[in-house]
Amino acid sequence: MFNFLLSIHWDIKPEIFHIGGFGLRYYTLCFMLAFFLSYVIMLSIFKKEGKTQELLDKLTIYVFIGTVLGARLGHCLFYEFDYYRHHLLEMILPIRMVNGTISFTGYQGLASHGGALGIIIATLLFCKKTKTNFWWVIDRLAIVAALSGAFVRTGNFFNSEIIGKPSDLPWSVVFVQVDNVPRHPAQLYEAIGYVLIFLFLYYSYRKGKYVKPALLLGYFLILVFGLRFFVEFIKENQETFENSMTFNMGQLLSIPFVIVGFYLVFRKTSPTPPINVQKTTNHN
Repeated sequence: MFNFLLSIHWDIKPEIFHIGGFGLRYYTLCFMLAFFLSYVIMLSIFKKEGKTQELLDKLTIYVFIGTVLGARLGHCLFYEFDYYRHHLLEMILPIRMVNGTISFTGYQGLASHGGALGIIIATLLFCKKTKTNFWWVIDRLAIVAALSGAFVRTGNFFNSEIIGKPSDLPWSVVFVQVDNVPRHPAQLYEAIGYVLIFLFLYYSYRKGKYVKPALLLGYFLILVFGLRFFVEFIKENQETFENSMTFNMGQLLSIPFVIVGFYLVFRKTSPTPPINVQKTTNHN
């Protein structure tokens, strides 16, 4: 029997405030904080390794667009394809059309696997445009991507979405906006895990004397998507079609990322020069 009285009751409205036609949601705030802190950390890395802030500014634009488009398309293709294949305009624009009436809804469906692919593609395009080494950039992006994931899952917690399965643990949470059932705070499990992964990756970067290309990316893929795979066992499925599946969509999409991660970590390659030096040649 669920220990309802001892559970944490979470009844926070998703919006912080709403004035006229504008509203600010906790999820949006978490998303912005993720990019801000990622930028600050990446700036310190760029300065340490002799790269310019101008180069980082260009990278930030590419990554932002890649994240949003990739996450959006990932959700539409992986989770709600049956709907969006008949509503292609809604797949790209943050709108919903009902009986000829258009309403602004924002991007209410974003998939982390699509976001990861979007970042990789955006980074490839950025590196081709600026003639910057792809592995150098993606390894450092992996560090802050883990931290960003923690903020995104915190935003999901505020939204009372991506909830966990019923639980009688003392830290169970009743998401009042959903139902009155004590559940695993699965979003926080992932958020805490991502923070720990970020600390591990940042420590590895700071202390590493010789790190082969894509090693940090490999660690990121194994740890982040490995964690995602196992946490899915205590999460409610996001779509009804997943109920008949042995592994849900989030787990199936995580497996290829983990496999690629193991390949990047254990492949044989020559190490790069030290990454903890104070300054290197600028290759802008």
